[in-house]
Amino acid sequence: MTVRVQTEDFDVGLEINQLRQARKDIGAVVSFVGLVRDLNEGDDVTQLTLEHYPGMTEKSLSSIINQAKTRWNILDALIVHRVGTLQPSDQIVLVVVSSAHRGDAFSACEFMMDYLKTEAPFWKKEANSKGEHWIEAKSADDMARDRWKIEK
Repeated sequence: MTVRVQTEDFDVGLEINQLRQARKDIGAVVSFVGLVRDLNEGDDVTQLTLEHYPGMTEKSLSSIINQAKTRWNILDALIVHRVGTLQPSDQIVLVVVSSAHRGDAFSACEFMMDYLKTEAPFWKKEANSKGEHWIEAKSADDMARDRWKIEK
């Protein structure tokens, strides 16, 4: 299980191949790539700056992977998240999950992304023709996360 927070771009094919080469018992690999949009709420986006707390962020992402491991039979997982200043269409995040069967891989990947959006300590500042502003959390992201909560 690997977590990386970095300024550099990543090669999706290379990352998936490295994860696949590590094991022979993989039957499914599911991945998600998040990109910088060129429009947000009707405004053109010229750039997106992501900030984080080093150490705390990696710990949070590792915790998300560990939570997925307790829920689904996953063999390996990877989260790569970029920070710094990005342009529209740049890659922001990669989540890759491998398992013996596709159902576990799909569910774990979706869970990890839903939790990452709300639980990982990243702050996003968006620039557009009107200036710069910090992006507030969206209630839709909270609702996506909450559907995974287990009632006691």
